[in-house]
Amino acid sequence: MPSEFTGKHVTVAGLGVSGVPAAKVLHGLGAHVTVVNDGDDERARAQAAELESLGVTVRLGDGDTLPEGTELIVTAPGWKPTKPLFTAAGQAGVPVWGDVELAWRLRGLDGREPAPWLAVTGTNGKTTTVQMLASILKAAGLRTAAVGNIGVSLLDAVTGEEEYDVLAVELSSYQLHWAPSLRAHSAAVLNLAPDHLDWHGSMEAYAADKGRIYEGNQVACVYNVADKATEDLVRAADVEEGCRAIGFTLGTPGPSQLGVVEGLLVDRAFVEDRQKNAQELAEVSDVNPPAPHNIANALAAAGLARAFGVSAAAVRDGLRAFTPDAHRIAHVADVDGVAYVDDSKATNTHATEASLAAYESIVWIAGGLAKGATFDELVAGAAKRLRGAVLIGADRALIREALARHAPEVPVVDLDRTDTGAMLQAVQEARRLARPGDTVLLAPACASMDMFTNYNQRGDAFAQAVRELGA
Repeated sequence: MPSEFTGKHVTVAGLGVSGVPAAKVLHGLGAHVTVVNDGDDERARAQAAELESLGVTVRLGDGDTLPEGTELIVTAPGWKPTKPLFTAAGQAGVPVWGDVELAWRLRGLDGREPAPWLAVTGTNGKTTTVQMLASILKAAGLRTAAVGNIGVSLLDAVTGEEEYDVLAVELSSYQLHWAPSLRAHSAAVLNLAPDHLDWHGSMEAYAADKGRIYEGNQVACVYNVADKATEDLVRAADVEEGCRAIGFTLGTPGPSQLGVVEGLLVDRAFVEDRQKNAQELAEVSDVNPPAPHNIANALAAAGLARAFGVSAAAVRDGLRAFTPDAHRIAHVADVDGVAYVDDSKATNTHATEASLAAYESIVWIAGGLAKGATFDELVAGAAKRLRGAVLIGADRALIREALARHAPEVPVVDLDRTDTGAMLQAVQEARRLARPGDTVLLAPACASMDMFTNYNQRGDAFAQAVRELGA
């Protein structure tokens, strides 16, 4: 169909989850599309062949050179702003969008009423919260999908044939950096902790990109009462007249907040006379699993759903129907009175802090690639809960040293091996340290790529090792 992209020379930066759909959509809109990609491996060549069969130009092995005549760049979210391609674009006055920005601008292009976006970001908990939100919206009878950084293309949701009433959108700091015109119905920042600082350059820049999610919000900016930085982002945001700040807390909520009272999730934000009244939404036991940080996720999801007019009953039903993804505080088995829990998704200290806080007596399996993280604050906060620790991975010495400083009485097993078989030994050593009533917790606080393909494979290895214990 004729569009503003017809005849336009657009460069798509990066193949993969976002680049291939972007190239296809732009080509279908009549743009002259050139894809540039750093890599030239077998997967990239297969993707290139598919696109070239459609008439898209693909350059492999050179993601730094700006193609001649480029009028717009649509980039994969992970490409750093300091890349030479973007420097050249800036000098040439060429705008740079991410795939989220492109999706936002394509809403309603086919004449349909665009579905509002309920958007979620934060250092940890984004995917779980968005999935909870989608479950709640479905329980309310709304046509919806969990999309975005969760691995489901926003472009597909916006340009596909299926119609939606509302979208639950997970957004990373990378995606927000490249999405200047995004304006959500309502949005939440779950928490802020140092992460991806090598990409953003500083904590201030990272927080500013997260804060973009609040810009232009129409109904509600949902923030974490326990994390003042999220409220600061709300205060700094330029929102539509009448948009409200809505807090969530694990304590008793004040007016315009959601919180917890005597085992109940309650709403004092979207009720009449919120100074005096509260609405019961669900029981804490309706949250799966009912760990503190997951209850916070549920409250954030409920806040966004309530901002969209969803009933209390739908919040309860949606939370009950929700099943978390694998490797997120997943109970694997009980062996000899000891619980074994897989939280391989805890790839940074902030996520691991929340995971450790969920259990009283822990044998902790940790380690991997630290990505520049330090562990003193994490260990100091969890020291009283630790029965023991088993360390694996390339940067395990950093955790061992933090344990020596802040928990010298905790027995530590340091496994001097980085092969995938180390996980079986780690689980066996954890079993030796554990006592009935303890939890053996895989919450590595590190990335997995030194030993495993990804955190999923690491979690699978842990689960397999636990099953061998009980065999």
